[in-house]
Amino acid sequence: MVPIRSVLAKPVAAWVISKRRQWELKPAETQNVWFKNLLDSARNTEFGRNHYFKDIRTPADFRQAVPIRDYEGLKPYVEKVTHGEEDILWPGKPLYFAKTSGTTSGVKYIPISKESIGYHISGARDALLSYIHETGRAEFLDKKLIFLSGSPEMTMKNGVHVGRLSGISNHHVPSYLRTNQLPSWETNCIEDWETKLDRIIDETIHQPMSLISGIPPWVQMYFDRIQTRTGKKIKDVFPDFQVFVYGGVNFEPYRAKLFDSIGKKVDSIETYPASEGFIAYQDSQTNLGLLMLLNQGIFYEFVPVEEFYNENPRRLTIGEVELGKNYVVIMNTNAGLWGYNIGDTVKFVSKDPYRILVTGRIKHFISAFGEHVIGEEVEKAMAYAVSRQPETQVVEFTVAPQVTPTEGGLPYHEWLIEFANPPQNPEQFRQDLDTQLTKLNVYYDDLITGNILQPLKINSLRQGAFIDFMKSQGKLGGQNKVPRLANDRKIADELGRFH
Repeated sequence: MVPIRSVLAKPVAAWVISKRRQWELKPAETQNVWFKNLLDSARNTEFGRNHYFKDIRTPADFRQAVPIRDYEGLKPYVEKVTHGEEDILWPGKPLYFAKTSGTTSGVKYIPISKESIGYHISGARDALLSYIHETGRAEFLDKKLIFLSGSPEMTMKNGVHVGRLSGISNHHVPSYLRTNQLPSWETNCIEDWETKLDRIIDETIHQPMSLISGIPPWVQMYFDRIQTRTGKKIKDVFPDFQVFVYGGVNFEPYRAKLFDSIGKKVDSIETYPASEGFIAYQDSQTNLGLLMLLNQGIFYEFVPVEEFYNENPRRLTIGEVELGKNYVVIMNTNAGLWGYNIGDTVKFVSKDPYRILVTGRIKHFISAFGEHVIGEEVEKAMAYAVSRQPETQVVEFTVAPQVTPTEGGLPYHEWLIEFANPPQNPEQFRQDLDTQLTKLNVYYDDLITGNILQPLKINSLRQGAFIDFMKSQGKLGGQNKVPRLANDRKIADELGRFH
């Protein structure tokens, strides 16, 4: 049988990369075109009229007219859309609502329009084609591909389909990949994650799996169950396994355990999809960062993290950002999100082309004492401590402030960590974490040296603690993930029950 998919993929990949290079070479101009197109398309919507889109000529005009909003701020408009009204945020009605869980908003309904859905799909497609173009390896397309995702089943809300983003995307998998996609539709529709996982294993364990895609902690759970069932490393169960595609979390804390489970190195491709739009993907196996997709129906603005809570923070366009600085991502999309704070922070590591690292969440930080420790810093500290004792394997971790220790003494940061393989020298591991964090965050260092905080403490949780915690919250599997850190103890106190 002729391996038709892999043969055809290479010229298609070359064509896609040549088209991409055209906008990579003129990023500011590309963004300006989208700025004008988006405003022109939405000028007669309710939002466009209320914010005088017809009078806006420049990004400076736009900043004056459209404030930064999160979901709560945009909710009055979104509610009109969910009630079936047309021409509110974007012309007509959305094609879908991506249903997500918000920490303050409860359920969120993110509109996806007929204009935006194609970019969600092409982002994922082009990530694979970039890999094929760079490496010349396309044979994985002729074997089995597994996507660990949410259920593709949808409901209706006033004439609009509602579902999880991963489930919506499942409806748009290209037909040429349908025949080798797993799990089956029926299995994918199972809501209970553990039941679904066992069924996925039944369907995949004897198949020539070449690509596996999913959020790392849930892929790890899939691997663990396969190993329990077979007693084998993943490379021996799936000898054709070549590519791991992931997104949603920083891979580094999971890398050692995941590759230990696999038993060999496989190529990995990181993606940055969000319900609001497909933002970036890893376009190279050798260059750091994710290619920011500037020609995907979105006009971006970037707010320096340190200014975000100011009354009038700067809102920079792509041509104004600097390398190595953390920015909050603000999106204006062809699904009708305007001045929208997605909540993520990124750092640019290249301008030719523009590549980013996702560094955390603007709401996920610890500043109980003015230290403003962010996700990137705790993950770097963890990576350093693990590198000092390489046998250590971390399953998952989160960090929270302990303001009033029951044992008395100074407050501290508590690190709740589940180890697959604990460090041989736990005290050295703790010291390495603390020392590295003081190097990464000068405010934390000041608080430690000023005897306002005592050095961090580790709460080592039993194996399976994070899975049991997520199960107790009804958030096991799918796109759900544990926040890396928080400024309160809500998650930490719940996790403490799984000691």
